[in-house]
Amino acid sequence: MADVLEKYGAPENYVNRELSWLEFNYRILGEARDKTTPLFERLKFLSITASNLDEFFMVRVASLKDMIHAGYKKPDIAGMTAEQQLEAIGAKTHELVADQYKTYNRMLLPLLKQHGLRIIQSHEQLTPEEAAYVDRYFEESVYPVLTPMAVDSSRPFPLIRNKSLNLAALVRKKKGDGELEFATVRVPGVLPRVVELPQTDGEKAIIYLEEIIERNIEKLFLNYEIISCHPFRIMRNADLSIDEDEAEDLLKEIEKRLKERQWGEVIRLEIEEKADRRLVKMLKKELSVGSGDIYEINGPLDLTVLMKVFGLPGFEAYKAAPYTPQPVPALMNDDDIFTNIRKNDILLTHPFETFEPVVQFIQKAAVDPDVLAIKQTLYRVSGNSPIIRALAEAADNGKQVSVLVELKARFDEENNIIWAKMLEKAGCHVIYGLLGLKTHSKITLVVRKEEEGIRRYVHLGTGNYNDSTAKLYTDCGLLTCDPQIGEDATAVFNMLSGYSEPLAWNKLSLAPLWLRGRFVRLIQREARNARNGRPARIVAKMNSLCDREIIANLYDASCAGVTIELIVRGICCLKAGIPNLSENITVRSIVGNFLEHSRIFFFENDGDPLIFMGSADWMPRNLDRRVEILFPVEDGRLKERLIHMLEVQLADNVKAQYLQPDGSYEKPDRRGKPPVCAQETFCQEAVAAAEEAGKETDPASARVFVPLRQ
Repeated sequence: MADVLEKYGAPENYVNRELSWLEFNYRILGEARDKTTPLFERLKFLSITASNLDEFFMVRVASLKDMIHAGYKKPDIAGMTAEQQLEAIGAKTHELVADQYKTYNRMLLPLLKQHGLRIIQSHEQLTPEEAAYVDRYFEESVYPVLTPMAVDSSRPFPLIRNKSLNLAALVRKKKGDGELEFATVRVPGVLPRVVELPQTDGEKAIIYLEEIIERNIEKLFLNYEIISCHPFRIMRNADLSIDEDEAEDLLKEIEKRLKERQWGEVIRLEIEEKADRRLVKMLKKELSVGSGDIYEINGPLDLTVLMKVFGLPGFEAYKAAPYTPQPVPALMNDDDIFTNIRKNDILLTHPFETFEPVVQFIQKAAVDPDVLAIKQTLYRVSGNSPIIRALAEAADNGKQVSVLVELKARFDEENNIIWAKMLEKAGCHVIYGLLGLKTHSKITLVVRKEEEGIRRYVHLGTGNYNDSTAKLYTDCGLLTCDPQIGEDATAVFNMLSGYSEPLAWNKLSLAPLWLRGRFVRLIQREARNARNGRPARIVAKMNSLCDREIIANLYDASCAGVTIELIVRGICCLKAGIPNLSENITVRSIVGNFLEHSRIFFFENDGDPLIFMGSADWMPRNLDRRVEILFPVEDGRLKERLIHMLEVQLADNVKAQYLQPDGSYEKPDRRGKPPVCAQETFCQEAVAAAEEAGKETDPASARVFVPLRQ
């Protein structure tokens, strides 16, 4: 292994993780700029780029700043120090923000007006009738909620909450010495930010709440003259740092740190482009923010508001047609879910197929008198989770229920604390994750007493037990009662609850114990096969690829002649198509209506393909610092389906973008070729499969997917 890293480990062979992420956000921005994308979907993609950027700053940029404060000098795999990364990120992000607002102002606003939606950029653009309506709305609905904050010798600069939208004003007393003073008003999050105005001539008009407040700002400072007023917004360090060794009660420690998240170091200031320079100087000083961290915005701050605009009724013609997840053919019969699992392993593909079988699996187990125990890991769940309710019901019915709730799931900590407490009150045994590790694996074990004895039913997945995001994220799951997987599942939960792991595992591979080594050996075997003239191919689909050891082995396999086709949605630190390094590696990223989230791994294995799925990306955090599970798919028909899914994604020429040797991404030239959109294909196939299964008396005769070899 050392030889491979020594041979391919030079920094110039890798891309910086953070710059690769910014390229990913540019790909999402590309969907907002794509004229073939429905108009309101373009608004949605632009909103996603903004929410992504917020999280990037609160976590990744904040982490780099923490490294600098701590004097950390070690370079990353691309040879960049934290200071160099921040400098490059700053330059690239300023470009990205400028492109976001060019997209909004020059492309989307004119199109929206053309199709019946006028977004009023400034309160000065209001008609007299609209102005009267806005002023009345302010008096009746907004004014009572606002709290103006003045700053003077007796009133210090107020604490500004993370991500909150505020108005900053320079004011001067109408009577007095005429000295300029600073004042601020928080735009209340409890009120709708998008305000609809009375419709005229069939055109809908909206204005943002901050414009309404700015128009009426003098009513908040009656004894003052308003010199200038501009919206601003800050981003704070929200990366929780918890010393688990010192934390006596992890739940209480995380609750305490969640409150601190609102008041971390300011790492970004957004302010209106035309803002008074005196105001900018004052904010810069009071918030201790550097010049490079100030973003002057030509348009409304916080473009996540566009998701609210997307939700406006009456514009369905400019949105993608809604898709209804289809029933799973193998379950379209009168048998219960346990009987169906005993017939054959069942592959679930969300959101093309409904997530309901996963919910039903737990709901059925909760009330089945033969079920003795339910064990499950929870990383992120929905706000009103039917799975949580089923687990609580199971405990109430006297079953042994053990749940690992991962309290360290970023930005879901508060939600998970609430669920953990509720489950404990219901009588479940709740585990709060493992010391020093995040439990990211997705596994459920149901132990059932049957005529033949105890049987274990297992669900394994690539995505969270979240019935809401299952409609938006592409994920795969497996329902099985394979005795060896059941035995491994029991070992997983025994390990998580504090017992030692077994000496050997049957079919599951776990991080941080064995998973890295398993992947490396699988890649190296393909390299050996290629050198020996045998069939050798790797197809791997994941969210992110940034592990140095994995990438070095992929380079080695490429140089050995292995065909390597990677489908990586987000970060990719590997360089593709470089002679004598990665000339046999292609990387494509698919950004579509659904968020690509499944992890699927194909290894040719000398003509006897191996297929695995799991919860882990090829990242150091997944392989070394998380509890992850990789599981095999061994049923021939299910393997065919997964190979088919990979081949369709490899053939995508509508939503796929290909990584170029220079690090940029480009859509393929499809002139003369029929369009292939993988997500649309899978929707159509799921509908056809459900219709066909509905005609069959035997679900086992449901449609078989034939692999499309390229």
